[in-house]
Amino acid sequence: MVSNDTISPKLNGLVLIGGRSQRMGSPKEKIQWHGKEQRYYLLDLLQPYCETVYISCRVEQAREMADSLELEQSYKLLPDNYPNIGPIGGILTALDLLPEQAWLVLACDLPLIDSAAIAYLIQHRDPLKIATAFTNPQDMLPEPLFAIWEPSSYPILKQQIAQNRLSPRQVLIQQQVALIDSADARMLINVNTVAEVSRVKAIIADKPQGL
Repeated sequence: MVSNDTISPKLNGLVLIGGRSQRMGSPKEKIQWHGKEQRYYLLDLLQPYCETVYISCRVEQAREMADSLELEQSYKLLPDNYPNIGPIGGILTALDLLPEQAWLVLACDLPLIDSAAIAYLIQHRDPLKIATAFTNPQDMLPEPLFAIWEPSSYPILKQQIAQNRLSPRQVLIQQQVALIDSADARMLINVNTVAEVSRVKAIIADKPQGL
């Protein structure tokens, strides 16, 4: 970890909601895990730590949210420049917007992320690497969708898309990144099915005692 803040590019937040939730059958970003739709909950969670926070979404999602009374003035939308290629398109769209700044990327299907996890990730940020990410204890691979992507990742991601290599995890595996361990093995559980929703809701209900 590099602790000299003067060399760290500014940090923005990016909440990824552009997936189509096909396995879930309904939009994952609209699940209310913590008393508010997950897309807005995560945005609010990131705001204290970031210069600006954006919701990364499909064009049609941006239209729907722009018309919604729930969308507050402080919520910013960032429609994908690279549709239908998965989360790597959302990350690259953010870097297109502000290529000299870093992005804390957080997917909407990670309902157990909390402020402590965000603070821990930022504390262990290494701006001299292309990214800082947790090692997922389930498979011991880097987790690309709760990670800080530095400006130096921009040309690498552009090259990956040009070569039709669309896995952000593979980028982290192949490049020099800062990897950190999670204090809680359940933190990076992602939810894609109705059965997983029930399991994670039980974990959240027990959070004061165990999480």
